[in-house]
Amino acid sequence: MLINPVLIKKIVRYSLLGLIGLCLALSLGIDRSHAISPKATADSPATIAVASTATSNNSNLDRGRNLYDAGQFAEAVQVWQITAQSYASQGDRPNQALTLSYLSLAYQQLNQWNAAQNSIDESLAILNGAKAVDAILWAQVLNTKAILQQQIGQSQTAVDTWKQAQGYYQQAGDLQGVLGTQINQAQALQSLGFYRRSRQILDDINQQLEKSDDSLLKVSGLRSVGNALRVLGDNEASYKSLSWGLAIAKNLNAINELSPILIGLGNNAADTRNFDVALQHFIEAEKVATKASDRIESKLNQLQVYVNMGQTQAIATLAPNIQQELSEIPPSRASLYAIVNFASNLSKLPPQEQPIPASTIIQLLDKSVQSARKVNDPQAEAYLLSQWGQLVANNGQPNEGIRLLQQSMQLSQSIQSKNILSQSAWKLGRLLHQQGQKQAAIAAYGEAVDALQNLRSDLVGINQEVQFSFRESIEPVYREFVSLLIDENPDQSALVKARELIEALQLAELDNFFRESCLNSQPLQIDQIDTKAAVVYAIMLPNRIAVILSTAGQPLTYYSSPVPRGEAEQTIRSYLGSIHPASDNKGQKLLSQKIYNWLIRPAVDSQALKEKQTLVFVLDGLLRKIPMAALYDGKQYLIENYAVALSPGLKLLETQSLEQKQIRSVVAGISTARNGFNPLPAVETEVVAISQATSGNKLLNQEFTPSALSKSIESKMANVVHLATHGQFSSKQEDTFLLTWDGRLNIRELSELLQKRETGQSGAIDLLVLSACDTAAGDDRAVLGLAGLALKSGARSTIATLWPVKDNVASRLMVKLYQDLGKPHVSKAEALRQAQISILSDKNFTDPFFWSSFVLVGNWL
Repeated sequence: MLINPVLIKKIVRYSLLGLIGLCLALSLGIDRSHAISPKATADSPATIAVASTATSNNSNLDRGRNLYDAGQFAEAVQVWQITAQSYASQGDRPNQALTLSYLSLAYQQLNQWNAAQNSIDESLAILNGAKAVDAILWAQVLNTKAILQQQIGQSQTAVDTWKQAQGYYQQAGDLQGVLGTQINQAQALQSLGFYRRSRQILDDINQQLEKSDDSLLKVSGLRSVGNALRVLGDNEASYKSLSWGLAIAKNLNAINELSPILIGLGNNAADTRNFDVALQHFIEAEKVATKASDRIESKLNQLQVYVNMGQTQAIATLAPNIQQELSEIPPSRASLYAIVNFASNLSKLPPQEQPIPASTIIQLLDKSVQSARKVNDPQAEAYLLSQWGQLVANNGQPNEGIRLLQQSMQLSQSIQSKNILSQSAWKLGRLLHQQGQKQAAIAAYGEAVDALQNLRSDLVGINQEVQFSFRESIEPVYREFVSLLIDENPDQSALVKARELIEALQLAELDNFFRESCLNSQPLQIDQIDTKAAVVYAIMLPNRIAVILSTAGQPLTYYSSPVPRGEAEQTIRSYLGSIHPASDNKGQKLLSQKIYNWLIRPAVDSQALKEKQTLVFVLDGLLRKIPMAALYDGKQYLIENYAVALSPGLKLLETQSLEQKQIRSVVAGISTARNGFNPLPAVETEVVAISQATSGNKLLNQEFTPSALSKSIESKMANVVHLATHGQFSSKQEDTFLLTWDGRLNIRELSELLQKRETGQSGAIDLLVLSACDTAAGDDRAVLGLAGLALKSGARSTIATLWPVKDNVASRLMVKLYQDLGKPHVSKAEALRQAQISILSDKNFTDPFFWSSFVLVGNWL
């Protein structure tokens, strides 16, 4: 008898985990809304004969699949272990290999990685020992292997394995399997930082789907691609694919597909904070849902939107309905995580707005913990204990809360779940601090941060089902820990730790901005970089602005200004609004001086700073948007006494100043109106002058395309890249771009282009200059994105503008910059300083608007 393709068809569709969930520290199991599920074709060519398979074995395979689908993975393991042994005793090697592949998937869901590895290795050994194996079976087993490789961090190996699986799906004539493996390759490449390759695969899939006839396969493919594009940060393309899939699904009356697609559209809208539209999609998804899981997910998403919008009445109506439904459904991984989601959303509400008595939620969590133990799901149990501990502590039982949170931590440590550990340790640290146990609180916060550091590459993708958002659950951990360490009179060890935390927070924000881990280099001490520089770490805390000053060979200095965060942010916004030639110059200077007094005055008064040295600012929040060069001491601007640079921390590439070698530049720009953007007439003069002064390669107007830029950078061995064009650094990655002749160059595409140079023989770019760009359009994270570009692309330094400046002024300043670059003993920061002073010295352009917009990010030497 041949291997039963129907059995493969029943389960293989559940085995392809969308990598939207794979790189994450959390997983709700196999998410069919995120990936195409490959299936076997009934007429697959059979090339391997096997012994007759008992009906009971077939039944057990099917039973295991049902248990797996219900989220009862431990029970599925038990059934498939028996089934695999039975097939082995009968000599049915192909079905044994198939069952072992399923067994590996179930072990992965239980975080039992060694068992998962052993199962898939045994499955592959069986196939390798066979004379001939059906292609669909090879595809299934290799697919499972790739899933495991991706989950344990072997992304490149996973890509290679999925390519093998794709070949077997093609051989079997299984288009759905081919598309599924292609999507997973795209997601794995994205996790490796190969954004353009990932996007090209998704675009190719879209083109294939566009040419195909309308079918359920096409609907499933569009849904999968749409959700994958959303994770890549392209919400516009995601919306297009999902909307297209929805239209076809409605036309085909594919009612089972409607709710998952609508949920995807709602998530897309929620990502862009278009809550009204998101709500419409979620409500419609609930109405058309054919499965209880889709209906509950729709309701939970509605609840999250209502919480974000502060819709108290809607919450009061919906929450009891969800609570009733959750209390009645059978326990499974999906239902347990739904309860975590529910409790997490309610925990964001103040006590007076709680729609359900705390005792009711505590009872639900208690029952759910017992259920998690029965279904052998320690990950769900750890999350539930964390929610339970926080809830009872908030309701006047701090000791019980501490006990439950400690249980959650112990359990998450035993299963190596760093994401749960970080959240439980954070909650415990906060609770211990409230109880006056400072040292114990510091220890708990330390565990939370250590777990987050180990999670870096996963922080950007934590599953939305448990509300693990950066702003709510990661950033506060660092801030609260810093505040705790520097409370009262911190000693040197506390200051050193606080400084490390500030840098770690900056990098965590960069990871979140790019949706991947950006930097893996090691921190350097200031003495190793520049003995004449001073680093100013400024962080905004709820009740003060704290500053740590680091100078070479000296102990760290600490000072703070007792200004509430709200007042500080209002002052900063007022100052930023005053930077304009037509504004009141006197009022502008008073606001600037106020900020100077927070950040610089104490260091000057204590003589911790020396004139003419470089000040390197590691800034936080809205402070990033301030042009530090324009801070006013009552007589002079900061730039008149110090060279200024910005940095996300002393995690730089090897230091090397441009004066040590000849400048080899690629200079590109667009001077004419293009793609809806206004002309920049002075750009032509700027590009020509700089290319002549540096013997550089010139790309002007129609010559400036991504491919031409890439070729020029590589062929010219360029160490300086100067781009004079429209651009924007937004708080949203998808809105961050540079304008080229044939369109917009995304920040990730630019960084990947520059990374090619770094990985070649030419080495990294020393200086990237972005002239005529705008980083003021977004919030405080926009400037962080600018810093991230430098770090992610491997460019040692970046010069850009915080807001658009006059075309002719930018041209003058840039020409002066290059005149000084490369001169003996002139750093990049000093060259920029001299260029800014040259503009400041012109009586027509003394206002900071004209010259302070230019900032240097990264290596200042």
